[in-house]
Amino acid sequence: MRFPRPVRAAAGSRHHRPASGTAVGLGIGLLVASGLPAASTLAVSARAPSAAALPGARGHVYVTNQLDNTVSVIDAGSDKVIATAPAGTAPEGVAATPDGRLLYIADNGAAVVSVLDTRTHKNVATVPVGQSPSGVSLSRDGRFLYVANGGSNNVSVVDTRSNRVTATVHVGISPVSVAISRDGADVYVANAGSGNVSVIDTRTDRVVRVLRTGRSPVGVAVTPDGSSAYVADETAATVTVIAVRTGTVTATPSVGEGPFGLALGPDGRSAYVAVLGAGNVAVIDTRSHRVSATVHVGPPGTDPFNIAVTSRAVYVTEQGAGTVTVIDPKTLKVVATVAVGNSPYGVAAGP
Repeated sequence: MRFPRPVRAAAGSRHHRPASGTAVGLGIGLLVASGLPAASTLAVSARAPSAAALPGARGHVYVTNQLDNTVSVIDAGSDKVIATAPAGTAPEGVAATPDGRLLYIADNGAAVVSVLDTRTHKNVATVPVGQSPSGVSLSRDGRFLYVANGGSNNVSVVDTRSNRVTATVHVGISPVSVAISRDGADVYVANAGSGNVSVIDTRTDRVVRVLRTGRSPVGVAVTPDGSSAYVADETAATVTVIAVRTGTVTATPSVGEGPFGLALGPDGRSAYVAVLGAGNVAVIDTRSHRVSATVHVGPPGTDPFNIAVTSRAVYVTEQGAGTVTVIDPKTLKVVATVAVGNSPYGVAAGP
């Protein structure tokens, strides 16, 4: 078994050090399902063009570079870095407001959230939160930001109008990531140290349920109808699918060693999982709860880490390679590999 090496002993998430001399070439293998049952995969060899942007792609994609203390700004139309903005110390999770004008960045090494103006690329506010903030998630209207503080075992609720913490919610041990249900009623928090997911009622800012998962839940996403939660278990090489209403585990699809970041497509039909060990992105059919495809983004040491999904593209940060891979969600082919900063961690797609 291969486990990632920590950058530092910070509670709340695993941090990965890029392997010395490691890089991802543009010639990579691809495993996809094509005309096969949902549980099958087909090996296909493909080469990814260096700048084959997806038709109709617009806006910007933002990537936090953990060891550079920067944010890379990628133009979604060309798949090229157009700016590098300063961030706080060890930036991790990142979220963009619905209008795309502001970024909220969890500065893991400084116990704050930085607010970045995307037009000027300048820091316009700093919000003190808990220790070792990692995952962040904005409500759909952009009114509240939820921050998982791995070193404090709590979640900060930030009012984005005043940039102040309005509530601190105690959850499990070492929370890593947060996800908000589409109706905004609940916030799901993956607690890596206690093997569970806390469910916070956004009206009361209180934990109303605790869902048991695998040993080390690090990524969480909720289906659009709110019926199921998908949880990446880093140490078990599986994703746990939980029926939210009953708390029952309905499936545990195996995705490979070291699943970490997890995101659902806009239509909720597919869950995309970054798998560290093998350098893959596993695609789970949410109707069958089975792996329907595996996209290979690089050799071991590439460390695909976090994922953002739009209707036109899947963006994957690769900590070990210092790159972002762009995948076409329709064909599941890699269309670009973009060099960013040192140890890219979080990724967010603006409007």
